[in-house]
Amino acid sequence: MAAADPSSTAGDHVPHDRVAEITRFEDSKLGVKGLVDSGLGAIPGFFIHPAETLSSLRPGRPGVDLIPTIDLAGADSDRRAEIVERVSRACRELGFFQIINHGVPVEALDRAIGAVRAFHEGPPEEKAGMYTRETKTGVSFFSNIDLFQSKAASWRDTLQIRLAPTLPSLEDIPEVCRSEVVEWNQHIQQLGSLLLGLLSEGLGLDMGRLEGLTCLGTRIMVAHYYPYCPEPDRTVGIASHTDPGVITLLLQNHMGGLQIKKDEEWVEVEPVPGALVINVGDILQIISNDEYKSVEHRVLANPSKEPRVSIAVFCNPSNREDSFGPIPELISPQKPALFQQFLFTDYLRRFFAKELDGKSLVNFYRL
Repeated sequence: MAAADPSSTAGDHVPHDRVAEITRFEDSKLGVKGLVDSGLGAIPGFFIHPAETLSSLRPGRPGVDLIPTIDLAGADSDRRAEIVERVSRACRELGFFQIINHGVPVEALDRAIGAVRAFHEGPPEEKAGMYTRETKTGVSFFSNIDLFQSKAASWRDTLQIRLAPTLPSLEDIPEVCRSEVVEWNQHIQQLGSLLLGLLSEGLGLDMGRLEGLTCLGTRIMVAHYYPYCPEPDRTVGIASHTDPGVITLLLQNHMGGLQIKKDEEWVEVEPVPGALVINVGDILQIISNDEYKSVEHRVLANPSKEPRVSIAVFCNPSNREDSFGPIPELISPQKPALFQQFLFTDYLRRFFAKELDGKSLVNFYRL
């Protein structure tokens, strides 16, 4: 679950004999759904993942008892201490949890998913007119953020929209989902502020500490569409990775396929009606000085005729020229800083220069 960046360099790390095939796919501007609609019975070669990836592609351990679903009702009442403790424990032990009674009406969840599905299933020529890896307008449609960097492509398409620090011009947001995107941004801003307060208190910090570091200042929405895959045992929906930002808020439809890695075992993040999935990003692991943990996750290719649809919002610092590292209050003689200081611009440059793979950024900045 990651956002595109214009600094990506087409052709890096890709053997020459695959470049032409990938370029033809890119130039079609039709995405993976366009391949499905063409009636193909086998996936193109550049979508086939290496044997070490394919060998682990299977349904994971049921996650109902492992991944907590936290009720946020009463977060501003005498239940707050209990909620802070549950959120903090989930971030320290697992890096993933689901939330219910989060303040976003179920109708708004349904509208958002429906609008995203309507965009992806809309007229191919309209989507092709938006197909780009540039982010100047704040709106782009593409397939695979790391298409030209990865060892193999993944079976999904993405609509990406910048929500903050400023929304794009409304005319640049597809009309079929325009009002829903504006509404979703309002809900996410309020919910994101609540979550950052809970996360701050879980670290023993003032409620406003993380938000004061502009951790909600940049928000990018990526609306993924996972169409039917004719060979789901040869590719993935999204390769295993950790998210680079602070936190990610994810809405998924009922189709499933999201898995997290726990103790070298894949665990299903099973859809809970009305819930949102929250996960820790690499930046939060670093600034929390390893108190909170980001975790590898992936999405399997969709074997069903019904699509998987998800909407992730990545929350990142807006002060890109600032230096980041462990928050001073979390450093002590008993627990010295575990990560070096770095400029956020350098961090982003390193992320977008590589394919989605594991926790390489956290490890790169570790002392």
